[in-house]
Amino acid sequence: MLSVKKNLSITLKILLIIGFGYFFWLMLKITLEYIPVRKEVSFLMIKQTEVTERPDYLYLFYAHVYTSIFVLLSGFLAILRKDFGIKNLHKNIGKTYIFLILVFAAPSGIYMGIFANGGIYSKISFVILGCLWWFTTFKAYQLARQKNFKEHQQWMWRSFALTLSAVTLRMWKVIIVYLLHPNPMDVYQIIAWLGWIPNLLFIEYLIAKKYI
Repeated sequence: MLSVKKNLSITLKILLIIGFGYFFWLMLKITLEYIPVRKEVSFLMIKQTEVTERPDYLYLFYAHVYTSIFVLLSGFLAILRKDFGIKNLHKNIGKTYIFLILVFAAPSGIYMGIFANGGIYSKISFVILGCLWWFTTFKAYQLARQKNFKEHQQWMWRSFALTLSAVTLRMWKVIIVYLLHPNPMDVYQIIAWLGWIPNLLFIEYLIAKKYI
């Protein structure tokens, strides 16, 4: 029985790695679209007003794009830690994750949220997301400094749930467009909230049930 559970656990972990690897590759492809730096490519094509009228927007956009891919990877590696023989790297990986979010990814995300497509509802959602992302990560950092590692782990899970919004937002976009064919601006308003709220609710459920 124990052998079956162990094999199941290993299988689930392998599937988790494969699944993450697939979505990470998709996110990496999106990131690579912005190398070399150009003002008229992909998402920036519909943000030319901000690009031309607010020079700071472009700098913060690239700060967000270039750091977020490393945040996603370091967050996942931190979760794996001892299960895959990288326990000793957990602390340094966690520091990288926290530093990139607090200094670059979250602040730039909040700024970009102010100019998000989809009107006021999208803007509110992305600003709240950025603020919660920063706060949950900072709280996890504080708890680690206090050596309260149980609560540190829970807050890191909350932070990573918000990190994954970059992935789930795009998943919801594909599903909604395929099934409902809504107006493009309506899509932004919907996925702005669907991208992160279900993630956070799911993590809160796991924490309440003491699964993590």
